[in-house]
Amino acid sequence: MKKAIYPGSFDPVTLGHIDIIHRAARMFDEVTVCILENKAKTPLFSVDERVRMLQKVCEDIPNVRVDSYYGLMVNYAKEIGAHISIRGVRAVSDFEYELQLAQTNRMLSNGDMDTVFLTTSAKYSYLNSSGVKEIAAFGGDISKCVTPYVEKLVWDKLREKKKENQ
Repeated sequence: MKKAIYPGSFDPVTLGHIDIIHRAARMFDEVTVCILENKAKTPLFSVDERVRMLQKVCEDIPNVRVDSYYGLMVNYAKEIGAHISIRGVRAVSDFEYELQLAQTNRMLSNGDMDTVFLTTSAKYSYLNSSGVKEIAAFGGDISKCVTPYVEKLVWDKLREKKKENQ
């Protein structure tokens, strides 16, 4: 059984992420989408909220499971028996960072982890979670960036944060 892991912050999950998940699910027997806790980032959604969000948007893909992990991705991958990491690449500028990450993960896993780069579909090449959050923070239209379900969650979360800050 070929198992792959698609790690990321997914804050929030975009149509570009979902496209990568669908494509990876066609390539591998099992794909685990793993929300890695990154203490360097200030997320809009908690890890638990992102897990639920991804479970909902992936519910129609039978060979995809969603989980979270705090620590090195290679350690989690070893725990679940995955030897392949999926990474989406939007542009050449992404590739340099992603290549270094892939090489680091290969070293940390003693050569047990390979990375498969999936180029983003052209219609999603502009998308990233930070951009979606910024557009939403200024009241812009994010309907072309996320599913209607995720869009509602983003607007609800921003209203909640606004109330907290008043």
